[in-house]
Amino acid sequence: MTPAAREAAAIELLDRWLGGHPVEQALTLWARASRFAGSGDREAVRDLVFQAVRRRRSAAALGGGETGRALVLGLAREAGIRPEAWTGVGHAPAELSEAEARLLDAPLPVLARPVALDCPDWLLDHFEAALQGQTDVILSRMRDRAPVFLRVNTARTSRDAVVSELTALGIETRPHPLAPTALEITANPRRLRNSDALAEGRVEMQDAASQAIALDFAAHARGPVLDYCAGGGGKALALAAEGFSVSAHDIDPRRMADLPARAKRAGAAIQVLSGPPTGTWSAIFADAPCSGSGSWRRAPEAKWAFTPARLAELTAIQDTILRQCADLTAPGGLLGYATCSMLREENEDRVKAFLENQPGWRCILERRLSPLDGGDGFYLAVLRKSAGS
Repeated sequence: MTPAAREAAAIELLDRWLGGHPVEQALTLWARASRFAGSGDREAVRDLVFQAVRRRRSAAALGGGETGRALVLGLAREAGIRPEAWTGVGHAPAELSEAEARLLDAPLPVLARPVALDCPDWLLDHFEAALQGQTDVILSRMRDRAPVFLRVNTARTSRDAVVSELTALGIETRPHPLAPTALEITANPRRLRNSDALAEGRVEMQDAASQAIALDFAAHARGPVLDYCAGGGGKALALAAEGFSVSAHDIDPRRMADLPARAKRAGAAIQVLSGPPTGTWSAIFADAPCSGSGSWRRAPEAKWAFTPARLAELTAIQDTILRQCADLTAPGGLLGYATCSMLREENEDRVKAFLENQPGWRCILERRLSPLDGGDGFYLAVLRKSAGS
């Protein structure tokens, strides 16, 4: 596919998304119907689509409207590129209209702050409360693609050994300071999918901040760990690699469907619970359902679907999870509360409300990470229950 043909495909896919189709679904259906598109074409179209979704507001403002064509044109205008190959010939987009040509010739306008930051209007005040003086620089960072990270399974190998193994495959990596297990892929990340390192459990895909949060909790925990909101099991695997015996639970067991195979591949001691956990535990980790605002670079359409009503719903769920975990925590035990959110309402405010309503608990560690640290936005509070509670 030519670059113009890729742009035409992206325009079509963005129109489907704007019409209500989930981005991943639209991309999957397009790939199945476009056998002529090679892997490089599919990845290039995917990258263009996701960049347009991340920058929906600014691209629409610069491109002249809320259509797939306008979004792609807006990205080109911001980059200072004039799409000369839009000829309407073959698979290229139709020629520029007179209005579009005038738009490209005009100086870039000064965009309103939430538009320039690609932030929904109602959310800007929430980010200001949480990020304060760093709001603009963090939200600007969120407008671009996230780095690709690996977690080295140190129960099986070392970070240096993985670096050498992947280098032989042409996959370039570098250690990341957020976690001693973290590698950032700097070149040829798509070769990883066919690597023995991934297939044999020596590495897992996991954001560096997510690794850091798991290791922070592990540094304070003792004994068996209950991963109360295990989901796909990334943090359960990280904790197991640190030598913990981990039991995984999720309110929707289907989310854990792949975890037994991943645990076996990694040589991890993880028991997937078939029902609600019972008894008490010396250490519980709860990566609670949240807005995901810290990872919106990876799932950008969630930003545009998020609403005040959903935020209120999530904070109620988070409060419930904290109460449930408190009941399951043994006297003297630890509860780690984590989210991949950057909003105070889901983080500090929830912990404050918990401590006000649960006597006998104290916070022994609180950590907030943002994309300025290199990975996703994450929050962790490690809470200890008094021995007499």
